[in-house]
Amino acid sequence: MVFSTHIFIFYFLPITLLIYYIIPMRWRQIFLTFMSYIFYGWTKPWFVLIMMFSTVMDYVFGLLMAGKWNPMGVLENPIDGNYAPPVQRKMAVILSVIINLSLLGFFKYFVFVEQNINTIIGAFGKQPFDVINVVLPIGISFYTFQSMSYNIDLYRGDAKPAKSLLDFACYVALFPQLIAGPIVRYRDLADQLSFRTHTISKFAVGISFFVIGLAKKILLANPMGEVADAAFGAGSLIWYDAWTGVLAYAFQIYFDFSGYSDMAIGLGLMFGFQFIKNFDSPYHAESITDFWRRWHISLSTWLRDYLYIPLGGNRKGKRRTYFNLAIVMFLGGLWHGAKWTFVIWGSIHGIMLAFERMIGKKSIYNLLPRPFRVMVTFVIILVTWVFFRSGSISFAGKYLSSMIGIRQQFDGSALLGSLIYSRDHIFVFIACAVVVWFGKQSWDLAQKNFALKAVAIIVLFIWSLMAMYTQSYNPFLYFQF
Repeated sequence: MVFSTHIFIFYFLPITLLIYYIIPMRWRQIFLTFMSYIFYGWTKPWFVLIMMFSTVMDYVFGLLMAGKWNPMGVLENPIDGNYAPPVQRKMAVILSVIINLSLLGFFKYFVFVEQNINTIIGAFGKQPFDVINVVLPIGISFYTFQSMSYNIDLYRGDAKPAKSLLDFACYVALFPQLIAGPIVRYRDLADQLSFRTHTISKFAVGISFFVIGLAKKILLANPMGEVADAAFGAGSLIWYDAWTGVLAYAFQIYFDFSGYSDMAIGLGLMFGFQFIKNFDSPYHAESITDFWRRWHISLSTWLRDYLYIPLGGNRKGKRRTYFNLAIVMFLGGLWHGAKWTFVIWGSIHGIMLAFERMIGKKSIYNLLPRPFRVMVTFVIILVTWVFFRSGSISFAGKYLSSMIGIRQQFDGSALLGSLIYSRDHIFVFIACAVVVWFGKQSWDLAQKNFALKAVAIIVLFIWSLMAMYTQSYNPFLYFQF
């Protein structure tokens, strides 16, 4: 189910909220979990079984690590009140990581591995085998990371065990952020699962977040997606059409994903939960390092805490630091999808992070005016978005060639131009630029009380609904990741 549909806005959400606030407090957790399963299994109910398996598995491993269940015996002298033997705790966390990564690897990368094996076999003149297609459950990357982080935090002593399977199931399945984040850690949500406040002011802020996110998605991301699809679907382009296309995609993916995060944060507030901020004006970044402090913050911090730091971080010398940065971003790219273009996208970011670490904060680049550094960083990000958007490396190469004027294609340029430079699209381009570089963040707008805010939110909501009903183009990009 998608947030920006009439089914969700006019049926699922109102019914869920109504029943949630009518029933006694003790029933709200199980009801919210039940509705989250309905939300997740709306199109393919069997997806719920995979999530349930992951939930029960990690909950059991959590019991083993917390010493609530000790098949290997108990310690005579418990460590910090934990009677579980160290070997049991270590085996539990290792098995949790292996099974979670195996689950993610099978559904997300099995077909990718098959295709690459076929390519290698074909290169040696052998007959390729038939590829077995595996359906990718939506959101599996997000809830797998959440579930896995729970046991890692338990092992490290950074979190307390879930009070019940219901609490843990609600945490994993919570529908506001289930499909595309933000990635919420159990330790940040544990107390809220047990006790959270429900106030009119919190609910009102939640509505503001949701409406702003919906407007970003419907009014900005979708029109920019039409332009990006037209440009990337045209093959070779005139150089300025190619730049226009990738600029449109940069706006689309930002407003699509940040809009979803805003809606998720807003929905969480409506049910009493407070989620973390996931975007901090990423296109204001003056370096790639700065970009990753601002973009998809919940993922970048997850990769830092559970991959970069365990690899040694910056504690084992400069060369090891550069390697760690590169490998983390390589894997971060692969996390987004089973395509070599994602790997290249992540690798470029990793190389840039290592390069920026190598030149240091006192480099000549850092002495340049900030607007110039922001512009240079944004151009680099645009180039990397070409790989992220392209279906193959060869296509990305062709598109980049068009951007620098090597591959020119004038056939059909008038028809393409009439689409991407239409009056409506030019207006949206300007609106996106104003919001990105001169507007206030939705995080501040939603929480700040100002005159006529309620009227503005109502107008924005009606405008978004009207546009939603007239649009035929309404994808959510990060569902596929």
